[in-house]
Amino acid sequence: MAKKTSKQSTSQSTEKKFLQPGRVVIILQGRYAGKKAVIIKSFDEGSASRPYGHAIVAGIDRNAQRVVRKHTNAQIEQRVRMSYFLKVVNYQHLMPTRYGVDVNFSNFVTKKVLEDPTQKTAALKKIRKSFSKRYLAGKNKWFFTKLRF
Repeated sequence: MAKKTSKQSTSQSTEKKFLQPGRVVIILQGRYAGKKAVIIKSFDEGSASRPYGHAIVAGIDRNAQRVVRKHTNAQIEQRVRMSYFLKVVNYQHLMPTRYGVDVNFSNFVTKKVLEDPTQKTAALKKIRKSFSKRYLAGKNKWFFTKLRF
């Protein structure tokens, strides 16, 4: 057996956590594969019900479409509408990006909220309001564009 040197043990203990709240990730598996999302809460050690690293994410299911001058106000309203999702995802199904979004949903989104459908829809309404406000203000443009691949 080889002994661990002090260099190896210190590098493991000072490992930086990169899946932090506010980090933009791309979902790799499942219904929302290829969609962008923001980490709300991360659980590195897992929990009793999910014994693996996972995170609560909020993301964009359907992006806004392009608007041109000839569209009427009703058409613009329809084309700018986006749909959002709220989900618990395994770390293995997330790909982190270099981008971050400075939103704080952790005060009203918890695991208990995700279990109750009425609370989940109320949380999605708050997320929709926050994301649409950021979109209309022109912040985080990369997050609100469709992922091309």
